[in-house]
Amino acid sequence: MRLFVTGGSGWIGSAVVPELLDAGHSVLALARSEAAAAKVAGLGAEVLRGDVQDLDVLRSGAERTDGVVHLAFRHDLAFAGDFDTAVRTDRAVIDAIGTQLAGTDRPFAVSSGLAAVHPGGLATESDRPEPFPGAGGRFANERAALALADRGVRAMCVRFAPTVHGAGDGGFVARLVEAARAHGVSAYPGEGAARWPAVHVGDAARAVRLAVEHAPAGSVLHAAAEEGVRVRALAEAIAGRLGVEARSLDTAEAEARFGVLGTFLGLDSPASSAVTRELLGWEPSGPTLLQDVEAGAYTD
Repeated sequence: MRLFVTGGSGWIGSAVVPELLDAGHSVLALARSEAAAAKVAGLGAEVLRGDVQDLDVLRSGAERTDGVVHLAFRHDLAFAGDFDTAVRTDRAVIDAIGTQLAGTDRPFAVSSGLAAVHPGGLATESDRPEPFPGAGGRFANERAALALADRGVRAMCVRFAPTVHGAGDGGFVARLVEAARAHGVSAYPGEGAARWPAVHVGDAARAVRLAVEHAPAGSVLHAAAEEGVRVRALAEAIAGRLGVEARSLDTAEAEARFGVLGTFLGLDSPASSAVTRELLGWEPSGPTLLQDVEAGAYTD
């Protein structure tokens, strides 16, 4: 297939593009800057200049290809606390591409997240959480994407673990490492009992490729190799690597130190990927999150 990928120069996208190419597909990748264009071209993709706010460009990319993998998200706004704007942009992208693909039966893989899908319980692919303000707005976008199955689109949602890890990851774990270096303490909220699902970036990319190739319309898929890594264990692994103390913070202290990330750190969000593994024949083979941290993926 010839596939249109948004977010192809990003952390997950830069693994997905070569995964698709290696499997014999061709890729048209959205690039919002010269640097992004150079990166995706270097991976072997054809470049389409524009960003996620250029809806006409997005429609053009969808029209010119056999399917779409939508990975882009305005993480700059989300990390700054403006999740609502980031979510609205994402919804506009889903609506524009979905309308373009209506009646074609082409695959449309939309990315989402596993945090807060089933807080305190084990999230499964059958969960359909109610949207809530901020980051929870992505659940409304999930529903909009899955509803495209009724309009003749092979639409699916890939929920990624909060930590898609590996050397080069600049997400949550990298921010925890930065904070530990800055303060001389690797901190965690409360008892650190909250659990985060995790997946190596290579395994995540393979899940996306298998989804586009095989998942039926309306599928919800979980890119999570580990059901839940304890936040305290993660903090202790970071502390061991940096040679600093691991220490608990109360909720107010955690929010002051980590900002938006502090809220996520306190969420207990384990997640199963049993249905995804059976449906796609997906078997994660990469290192675990703690193995990556201990090997220096975030510190060397």
